[in-house]
Amino acid sequence: MADGHRTRAEPGAPGELALLRRANPVPAADPRYQDGPLGHEAERRLHRLLHSATPAPRRRPVRRWAWSLAAATAVAAVTATLLVSGPASAPAVAAPRPLTVRAGSAPVPLAELAARAASAGDALPLRQGTHVQTWSLGLSSGPGSRPPITLPEERVVRWKADGSHTELVVATDPRHPGRPVITDADGTPRTVEDGHVLSRQTYWPSWSDAPPQARPPHTAGALRAYLEAIDTTDTMNTPRLVEAVSQLLDNWTPGSREGAALARVLADARGLRPVGAVTDRLGRPGQAYVYDDAASADRGMLILDPANGAVLGLETTATRSDPAFGLKAGEVLSYSAWMR
Repeated sequence: MADGHRTRAEPGAPGELALLRRANPVPAADPRYQDGPLGHEAERRLHRLLHSATPAPRRRPVRRWAWSLAAATAVAAVTATLLVSGPASAPAVAAPRPLTVRAGSAPVPLAELAARAASAGDALPLRQGTHVQTWSLGLSSGPGSRPPITLPEERVVRWKADGSHTELVVATDPRHPGRPVITDADGTPRTVEDGHVLSRQTYWPSWSDAPPQARPPHTAGALRAYLEAIDTTDTMNTPRLVEAVSQLLDNWTPGSREGAALARVLADARGLRPVGAVTDRLGRPGQAYVYDDAASADRGMLILDPANGAVLGLETTATRSDPAFGLKAGEVLSYSAWMR
């Protein structure tokens, strides 16, 4: 070597470098290690890093930005435009109200829902890709800050047989069809027409054997291990488990067998409290299960289909106020509604 040092090895045994070369853990011909475009999740995260002054913490779904004065002024203009344009436009600014449990409805234990899922058959196939609508609360602090605003989007990801996939992101809020939608897709809050295409991209073929990109298994034990591989923290508590489930659903649309296995995993976790029947934000009947996240002071509500245990949605609300961001206890921080 140029500096005169050599790798020390036991007599008669090859050096570590020779062993590594012989093992060839990163073969040049393997398509997984060749140059190519970022996946859609990696590209979205990179976009946030490049265009957000304060990127959101990984564990907190709400996006908290310390916007510049110019950006805060833009938010003020957007908010004022919607508020003065008449009653029909005002709800586009307001955060969605938390879902309410139907009065008098009987909570269904998760174990019972898992049993229903197991007996529902296997009519629905597993599909790579997702169709999800999300609402996230945009918060600002400091001089010129304005009240929180809700940013609704719809994302459709479809994979092809050759390993390529497409991603379509649209600004839309099904609660108020036809009304203006606030977006920050270009890094600055602005209004667009309902249904405005924020991005339409096609990605080259890619493969991965690591969750959540890898094909999910359809037995409860294997699926639990799969979810633990998504979240590598020492202890997977209920909030971490639900977060791993949301990452799975952002990459795959479970079939009947995978959905039944997922319902069993959630039932075995014993960290979700049944609270009764709800109607989700897309008008679908569901059963709600809540949990508290002490680390973030948030409360989560997981909504499952009462017939087959499929995950319909996940709502996160604040349990305490944060005056610096204009956040009040009970406000919805984020919501995801998954569809087939």
